[in-house]
Parts: sequence; structure tokens; C-alpha cells
Amino acid sequence: MSTGYPLLTAGVDEVGRGPLAGAVVAAAVILDPDREIVGLADSKKLSGKRRQALAVEIRERALAWALGRAEVEEIDRLNILQASLLAMRRAVEALPRAPQLALIDGNRCPPLACAAEAIIGGDSSVAAISAASILAKVVRDDEMVELDRRYPGYGLANHKGYPTRAHLLALQSLGVSEIHRRSFAPVRRLLTTPTGR
Repeated sequence: MSTGYPLLTAGVDEVGRGPLAGAVVAAAVILDPDREIVGLADSKKLSGKRRQALAVEIRERALAWALGRAEVEEIDRLNILQASLLAMRRAVEALPRAPQLALIDGNRCPPLACAAEAIIGGDSSVAAISAASILAKVVRDDEMVELDRRYPGYGLANHKGYPTRAHLLALQSLGVSEIHRRSFAPVRRLLTTPTGR
């Protein structure tokens, strides 16, 4: 994975742009070059068990880490791109140490007080971004398991809010809950039909 950045470089990534339910969660991580974490990779390519183990290591060994989020109402008000950038900005601003540079996964950077660089595929090529993607995914997945207990029947623990066939069928049967994103087409369509709630 690429190196050669300033010591206080934060990797930043978000999870949850595609789901129909729940917040978008971002993480920012400044790794410690003297405390290597073996096995960092794009969170989507790791098993849930491996992500959980790595998340513990990241929290223990990183120089700094923080989370940011944008809630469902912000997603619906701003749109998912702007909400994702907001979540990433909040994660960087929450870091206990201010970074000199933020490396953002993707092709857009949120407005930040420090220098920022967007890196497409950064979650696979930059260790700090991989660490951020792992933290964000573990936190969001855990939240969806909790939301599944509070909103049973939608299968949130299984599909994490993504528009699977099972989720769409559950939406048709149960109606739209307060944690569903009303601006997303499958949810919006249900709300404009007599069966939507």
C-alpha cells in the first residue's frame, strides 16, 4: 500500500451510501507508522469476523481515529453525496489530533481545514483509508443489527439496509419506517402508492 505521506495523514472513508435505511457512517484514521496493523484491506473484501478483529487493532494502535455520520433526515434533505461528504468532514473534525493531510476514498473531497486529496480505490491502495473503511463498516453494520431489533421484519441485520429483494418485499408488506430514506426511489415510490405508509 502507498506510503510517503506526512506523518499526520488521515485516511477517510464512508459506508452506507447505497442502503435504503439508516445513517451514512464515516471514519477518519491516522495510523502510527511504528505500530503496523497487518491485513488492512478494503472492508468489503474482508469477512465480518476479520473486520471486527481489525477494528479492535485499529482503535488500539492508531495515532488517532474518529467517526462522523449523517442521519436519515440529513440524507433526505441534502442528497446522499452531500450527506456522505458531511459525514466524512465530521469524522476528520472529530479527530483528537488535527491531520496535515486527509486522503479521501473516492473522487470528491469534503471542505476541510487541512489539505485533502481524493483517491479512487483508496480503500484498496492506502492503508489509512482501508482502516477507515473497516471502522466505518463495523460501526454501521453493528448499528443495523441493533436497528433490526427495534424495527423487526425488515431483515436489517442480514442485508444492512441495502435494496435486496427481501428488503423490498418487507417494505411492501410492512410499509416505510422512520429509519428509511424517503428520497431514495424504491422508498419514494412506496410512499406515493396507496399501500405506502
